[in-house]
Amino acid sequence: MDLRQLRCFVAVADELHFGRAARGQGMLPSALGRHVRQLEEDLGTELIARTTRHVALTSDGAAFLAEARALVDRADRLAERFRAHGRSRAKSLRVGAIDTAAAGLMPMLLHDLRRRSPEISVQLHEDKTIRLLPRLLSGRLDLALVRPPAQVDSRLEVLFLFHETAVVAVPARHRLAARRTIAIADLADVPLVLADRRSRPHSHDLTIKLFEAAGLVPTVAQVAEEKQTIVNLVAAKLGVAIVPRWTSRMAVPGVHYVRLRVASREPMLILPLAAAWLRGTRDPARDAVLTALRAKLADYARMA
Repeated sequence: MDLRQLRCFVAVADELHFGRAARGQGMLPSALGRHVRQLEEDLGTELIARTTRHVALTSDGAAFLAEARALVDRADRLAERFRAHGRSRAKSLRVGAIDTAAAGLMPMLLHDLRRRSPEISVQLHEDKTIRLLPRLLSGRLDLALVRPPAQVDSRLEVLFLFHETAVVAVPARHRLAARRTIAIADLADVPLVLADRRSRPHSHDLTIKLFEAAGLVPTVAQVAEEKQTIVNLVAAKLGVAIVPRWTSRMAVPGVHYVRLRVASREPMLILPLAAAWLRGTRDPARDAVLTALRAKLADYARMA
């Protein structure tokens, strides 16, 4: 006999319907029924009488229900008490962020959070989306600022924040560095440093789609994974790169950032930023960060 079996039995006893009880427990009716049957086998008695049209408690089931409910309630109270104790003792939050969010959004967010909730400390972990999401799912992160994938894991809650603005990173002495804006047509024959699609699909696809929209094919001189590496390659005059505007906060000498001018904004909507966390979990510190984020979201978006 285990706690899961008791929860399933109490749920069926409350609903007298396996389908509704299963939905309330977030599981399939077959799985719930299996737990109830295992409990009956462990106890050596039938607790629930089942027919194709009717579900009812047996006399043993009715007698067992009060004790089972008391055990489940006691376990829930015990777990909540210790969760609350842990939250009150330590309000450190583990936040993962992609590089541009770490450079651009997090300094503003942490400044505002310190004013609203000074008791919360944040451990910041910078990495790519493809590495942050598994760490979030495994419980090694409490919150992540990521590029949302096309297919979001059902275990995650995702809050879209805004689209980042793209700019062109050019060598400081490049002929385009003095421009106020740069159009894709200006990059027709200019060597490009391109993000690797396996690790940075959004940045890679942004460049490709912008050139496709202009009826051009990019001249790719080098492919790189890390944003810092991409900017350093631009500084080394190996090419120019289309990057999120917050990349400019990664101070690299010899690189100038120029606003990108496009005829349609549609291709630019490919640098989304979202907050993600485990669905169904309670965490007051994480919720305080999300509240601070939502409160100033319009201001943050204007800076992106």
